[in-house]
Amino acid sequence: MAKEVKITTEYITLGQFLKFVGIIDSGFLAKIYLSENEVLINGEIDCRRGRKLYPNDHIVVEKQEFVIK
Repeated sequence: MAKEVKITTEYITLGQFLKFVGIIDSGFLAKIYLSENEVLINGEIDCRRGRKLYPNDHIVVEKQEFVIK
């Protein structure tokens, strides 16, 4: 079952998301992390730290599943 990540804005970027859920410690590390690790967004690989995530987007990272709410 996917963990729900609630946001209070229209969207959150992938870099912000990774920091928010504790995958990385700082936004600076997002580019490095994404170049070395696979992240699936709605079933497709994406490595853009600025990728906008909206409610109902489904993210899989490090075998963890998340859904934006």
